[in-house]
Amino acid sequence: MLHHSESACVEPEEPMLDEERPQRKDFISFGPFRFFATQRLLERNGVPLHLGSRALDLLSTLIERAAEVVSKRELMARVWPDLIVEEGSLRFHIASLRKVLGDGQSGVRYVTNVAGRGYCFVAPIGRSAATPTLAESWVADRTDKLPARLLRMVGRDEAVREVSEQLLGQRFVTIVGPGGIGKTTVAISVAHAKFSGFGGAMHFVDLGELDEPSLVPRAIASTLGLQVNSDSPMQDLLSFVRDRRMLLVLDNCEHLIETAAPVAERIFTEAPRVHILATSRESLRVEGEQVYRLPPLRCPPEAAVGLTAGEAMSFPAVRLFVERVIASGVPFVLRDADAPIVADLCRRVDGIALALELAASRVAVLGVRGTAALPG
Repeated sequence: MLHHSESACVEPEEPMLDEERPQRKDFISFGPFRFFATQRLLERNGVPLHLGSRALDLLSTLIERAAEVVSKRELMARVWPDLIVEEGSLRFHIASLRKVLGDGQSGVRYVTNVAGRGYCFVAPIGRSAATPTLAESWVADRTDKLPARLLRMVGRDEAVREVSEQLLGQRFVTIVGPGGIGKTTVAISVAHAKFSGFGGAMHFVDLGELDEPSLVPRAIASTLGLQVNSDSPMQDLLSFVRDRRMLLVLDNCEHLIETAAPVAERIFTEAPRVHILATSRESLRVEGEQVYRLPPLRCPPEAAVGLTAGEAMSFPAVRLFVERVIASGVPFVLRDADAPIVADLCRRVDGIALALELAASRVAVLGVRGTAALPG
């Protein structure tokens, strides 16, 4: 059994001479660090750091599985393959590794503890290699498949954060809500937020373009750049993704749910390194799925008597409406006199983003009061 007396790390050594530096170019970068896995060397701003073998093993394992939760049992099996150790030894070496990385300083995080599950390397990483592998080339070819994120998103920062945390810990999340509420916007924002952690292996499949349920496996395969056997597209798809690490976004599942649900379930259960983020008007109701119900944008309450423009603008639904009016080319400033009218309009459409955008597009012709007077 190991004890805490085992050396985990020491202070940075003097810089190596040029002839002593690794000649191989392959490394992984994060923050000010570069990690040469083959040479088992960690540098900070070009200065080598001397880590103990256990700390290096932990760092290597966590980076290898960046953005994934690695269980404590798996970490101990990788770092101490032939020994039985106490969990305290793992905690000690994780703490030592965090100290060397300066984890938590200035708000920068590298290794986080996911309560009850294990540890996760959360910092964005970059890879440099003289000659990309076939897998790396495949990843590079697919990074253009993620739709562009909105330059400005209103009222959804908390949703993006919560979905990201669920996706990181549970691997399979469905964002559920009525049409037009902003499910796709949140999903795309989550994917972009996690882009670096997955090495760019992000794939967006818009199932809304399909009208035949049987085409779901083929549509996913096509997005991945995979040519499938016409007789067994699902088997070909599973064989392709089984050992690959990626984020798969399945958008607009509701009208094909009888096929999309079992396809997502099989990918989740048979490809343990694939994370799935789905959007649907209803949950898929399959094994492993975590449901995130996207709430409407907050609106001013009916009881807000004497609501001012400044108070109204503190609510995301009002901000979105005003921003979309301005974006349509109308030189608009919300006045106190109009604040209760806009607040009522936001409540009438239940804070649904798409409905607010449609209403905003009419202001140029009808004005705020004319738009608010429209039936429905």
